[in-house]
Amino acid sequence: MLPGNSQRLNKYLALALGISRREADLLIEKGSVCVNGVTAQLGLQVSSSDHITVNNKEIPLAPTKYTYLLLNKPAGYVCSRRSQGDTPTIYDLLPLPLKHLKSVGRLDKDSSGLIILTNDGDFAHRMTHPQYRKTKVYRIRLDRDLEPLHQQMISDIGITLDDGRSQLTLAKLRDGNLREWQVTMSEGRNRQIRRTFAALGYTVVRLDRTNFGNYSLGDIKRGLYHQINIQ
Repeated sequence: MLPGNSQRLNKYLALALGISRREADLLIEKGSVCVNGVTAQLGLQVSSSDHITVNNKEIPLAPTKYTYLLLNKPAGYVCSRRSQGDTPTIYDLLPLPLKHLKSVGRLDKDSSGLIILTNDGDFAHRMTHPQYRKTKVYRIRLDRDLEPLHQQMISDIGITLDDGRSQLTLAKLRDGNLREWQVTMSEGRNRQIRRTFAALGYTVVRLDRTNFGNYSLGDIKRGLYHQINIQ
């Protein structure tokens, strides 16, 4: 944002904090946002010369545009800004100018594949909220052959977990190979795929996400990223 140019406060906060505009409006409604020492109101216009705080914490100058990255996460990395002991984070794979981006959803430490990062909170909301039912595709490997009955249970009936029923769409990756499967789902509960197979006595020894909504890894190498444009 060039000096003198103005924009709505909720858009400014969304860009600066990587949240949705609705989330920014809620912060304003709660009285958490001050502009030049005065509690802000909805609809306020701000510019780069204004001093903006949220819960008394100064908000840095917002970027001028939204950024979107597709990252091929290696196993062994966590989707967190904070280091967890000696475990690296996905932010160790990004240059400093991109470290402000937030991950859209997560993959656990032992999983690999597609992670989307952005500072567009509205986009992140559309990708992750259950009402939008974005399809995700994974390639997995089990510790042993999947029995046909168990395949049918997972695909047709669903498996009851502590947080509800889990139903996944399974497809063989190679004829005759009953350990490697393509899994398609539109939910995103914590470690859902691993817990679903564990309930039947299997261990997922490899889990790799290839697709998330309309986005796919393509030829992005492990540990690298590609910047994309969103219309």
